[in-house]
Amino acid sequence: MWGAERVTGAGFQHGLWNSFVIKWDSSVAVGVSKQDIREQIWDHMESQNLADFPRPVHHRIPNFKGSYLACQNIKDLDVFARTQEVKVDPDKPLEGVRLLALQSNKTLLVPTPRLRTGLFNKITPPPGATKDILRKCATSQGVRNYSVPIGLDSRVLVDLVVVGSVAVSEKGWRIGKGEGYADLEYAMMVSIGAISKETPVVTIVHDCQVVDIPEELLEEHDIAVDYILTPTRVITTGCERPQPMGITWSKISREMMEKIPVLRSLRAREQQAGKDVTLQGEHQHLPEPGRQQAVPLSAGRRPPDTPGPEANSMEAARGSPAGEGAPLAADVYVGNLPRDARVSDLKRALRELGSVPLRLTWQGPQRRAFLRYPDSAAAQQAVSCLQGLRLGTDTLRVALARQQRDK
Repeated sequence: MWGAERVTGAGFQHGLWNSFVIKWDSSVAVGVSKQDIREQIWDHMESQNLADFPRPVHHRIPNFKGSYLACQNIKDLDVFARTQEVKVDPDKPLEGVRLLALQSNKTLLVPTPRLRTGLFNKITPPPGATKDILRKCATSQGVRNYSVPIGLDSRVLVDLVVVGSVAVSEKGWRIGKGEGYADLEYAMMVSIGAISKETPVVTIVHDCQVVDIPEELLEEHDIAVDYILTPTRVITTGCERPQPMGITWSKISREMMEKIPVLRSLRAREQQAGKDVTLQGEHQHLPEPGRQQAVPLSAGRRPPDTPGPEANSMEAARGSPAGEGAPLAADVYVGNLPRDARVSDLKRALRELGSVPLRLTWQGPQRRAFLRYPDSAAAQQAVSCLQGLRLGTDTLRVALARQQRDK
């Protein structure tokens, strides 16, 4: 099913390795899936010992021998020279690009892992950082230790997007590892105005990852790439396929909304703007007659298909007297606040995660705060949403307040 074409080029110095460009046999391409192509790429890279740490490369954006050399080719692109702000995915084979961005004094934005705590982190090396420190900043550990979160309200304007790929065609068609994060990140950037359809997209791959991809596999939410960098080549795809114009909410599941809190904030914004934000399968899950629905975490953000008896505004919930059917409010404890943290920092993080409370009680000297939510279900949902939240370099402790646990 796969053929191999030997490639030579100036990029292969000192005979360190041989490379094979894998070609999909078009005579058997009918019925081929994206996962078929992924598996063949992963298997080939492992069997030919082209893969590099971390291994095995299956179910990853594969790192490969020569990735650093491939990354160096970005210096030959005018779009990189003109870039002020560059977004680079956290994948291992893109480490060389992250380092070049820092060495060139560009603003480096890296998506938060699996978008659990927001959209972007800005890498901020310490003043006077040495070359060794910059190298650490470009690693996954550096992304954790030398970064600050960038809120949705920050005025970010990304000049260049660099993504990892499992497979890519010379036409600019791309296949990721199958989880959809790169496509979703791109759509979210469009949604907040951080990029436009003219923003160039670059990918870094081994030569064997440049393959023929059947056009029928492409979907409307798939991003395309303008430049492909390999250890031997710089490919300008000239791709004219339209990029996604924003989040396709009909592709977003309830489960994904729970896993990625920042999506809830973006959905609320787009719903307020009058856009269709119906989720995947949402029309099939109408509320049962007479069954109460959970109070949303923030005012005015209930999806149109989930009305409930208590689905009033935050102010109405706050003003309902006890004993008239109103749910009892519940508190969430937030501890381990940084000594220099401000209440505005926490408020901003809560807004970005879509977990705005009814009331916030700030106890800065004790490095803690209490968040009041409409009921225990909303409080428990907030606890789940805020797990792993960081302010600066400190991870916050989040739990139901003691009185709720005792109850």
